[in-house]
Order: sequence, then structure tokens, then C-alpha cells
Amino acid sequence: MKVVISSGHGKYIRGAEGPSPWGLDEVDEARKVVNKVADMMRSLGVQVTVFHDDVSDDQSENLKRIVDFHNAQGSHDYDISVHFNSADFSGSNWTANPVGHEVWYKTSGGKTISKEICDTVCSMVPFKNRGIKQTNNLSFLNNTAEIASLIEVCFVNSQGDVDIYHRDFDDICQGIALAISGQAAPGPTPPPTSDVLFQTEGKCSHFGGPNDTGVSSSEGLAFIFDVDEAPHLFLPYQPSGTSGLARRLNPYVSYIACRWDYDVTSKTMLRDSGQRALVRSNGWEMLAFPADWGPHGDTDRVADLSPGLMEALGITTDDEVEVLYPWPE
Repeated sequence: MKVVISSGHGKYIRGAEGPSPWGLDEVDEARKVVNKVADMMRSLGVQVTVFHDDVSDDQSENLKRIVDFHNAQGSHDYDISVHFNSADFSGSNWTANPVGHEVWYKTSGGKTISKEICDTVCSMVPFKNRGIKQTNNLSFLNNTAEIASLIEVCFVNSQGDVDIYHRDFDDICQGIALAISGQAAPGPTPPPTSDVLFQTEGKCSHFGGPNDTGVSSSEGLAFIFDVDEAPHLFLPYQPSGTSGLARRLNPYVSYIACRWDYDVTSKTMLRDSGQRALVRSNGWEMLAFPADWGPHGDTDRVADLSPGLMEALGITTDDEVEVLYPWPE
């Protein structure tokens, strides 16, 4: 396999820029992603050619130079362009909320590889999956000769996205590399039956996050009492009008609440071990962090899932799930 991959914009044609001090610079970060993904693909046996535009000083020249480089590389399998997104958020130039990852394509071939990239990345890190988008209006996709895909890694002006990007940079790049290379993302492997300490099966619902008005604004969690005890589960800010940890949970992180047996899986184990539960439903499997005890027995449900986990599994309230904990990684 041969792939040509380039960063969007250029040294003198800068792209999007997030707010100081935490916002991302599109050109700088796209180059980091391209270089890391290229190294990872080479380790998988893929022939990779990289391009960054250090010459162009206007947008038309920049677009032409990038496309011309790709088309000059002879026959190859994929043309990949890496970008970062930006948006105006209700008149503000930034948002604390996670916004997500998306991939653009033009042709049917581009659709296939774009979906593979988008779904693989979002299965490995807690980006909101914004899906794939078709367009006839992007120069890179219109003019490159081979199957092409344009990746928007995340939003430079979303503090939620930026936090995920910094924390999970290697996993993001690995997801892109695996998807382009045609290799499956690393998935859970079955443990010996004796290693599973908790198992349940039945209906589910969702809980947690700023929009979950089913919990009070001050409601806490059963075995996590401070953000610093499990920072990977929480938004980087306390949602307006709330004080409890339940409403601060990041709805795009894969987490779960079950009626755990604390004699078998103690509160300390659930909170501190870093071990995750395997959640099966709708023909899919995802790993999820224990986050709370619940749901109440009167609900006739066995688990409450994060909204993002339910979306990733393609399920809704009262669909059936199976949960096994712990699941070795």
C-alpha cells in the first residue's frame, strides 16, 4: 500500500487558531498529526509520502501546490489531508463543550475510507463522532487523482476537544493510521471466565452530563467524590447552575453505572484500578469506565450508560445490553 498524506494550509498560509492560552494552531498541530501518523503507518508496512507546504504565500497557490504534490507521486492508494476545525459558537469564538471529530469525502471510495477513519478514531478516544460528510466544494477532494479523504481532527476552539486531543494524541494518530492501513483497531480479548467478577444483562438507559435533568443539579456519584479522583470522566468545567459531579460527567466519555456488588467489586476497585467494563449491544462491543451505582431497581433496567456510549453502540433507552467487569486490556 502507498499513501500520500499532507497537512492543511501552510507555513505562510495559516489555518484556524484557537483562543490563547489553550487553543490549538491548525497548521502546527496538523503537521504533528501527519508526521506521527506517517511513522505509525510505516511501522505497519505502508509506504508513506508526507508533504507540508513551506513556500506558498497565498491561498490559491497553497491549494494548487498541495494538490500538485499529491498528483506527482504516481499511482497510490489514498490521498489524505489533515486539518483542524473551527466554528462560531453562538457569537463566541470558543466553547468549553466537546464538539467532535469528522471526515470529509467526495467519491464513493472516499466515503468508505473516511467512515473507517472517523469510526476508528472515535472508538479509541472520546471525541463526539460527527460522522462523515460529502462535499463537492473542497479543492483537495476535487482535484487529487486518487481516492481522497480530508480529516478534521477536532475543533481548535473547543476546550473539551483540546483536552482530549492533548491527552489522547497518540491514540488519535494510531486510529487514523490503523484505519488507513486497513487494520482493525485493538479490541478487547476474552478473558478467562474466572477473571470476570461482575456480569449482568438486561435493559439500559442513559445518565450524566450537563443535559441530564433526571438528576439534580447537586447530585454526586456513589464512589467518586472529587474530579481529581477520575479526571478522565469529567468536563473541564462545572456546568452553569450545577454543583454536583453527575452533571459534570463528560457525556462523550464511555462510562457506565450498574448495581455493583461492593463485596466483590469494591468502591476502591471501581474508582482506582483503571479497569473498564465490556458493554455489548446491537452487535457492538465497547469498553466503559465504572462511574456510579445504579439504576434503581424499580426501573427494571440493569445499567445506565453515558449518552456517548449509547450513541456509539447505536442503542436507545430500554435496549438490551450485557456488561462484564473487569475486562482486561
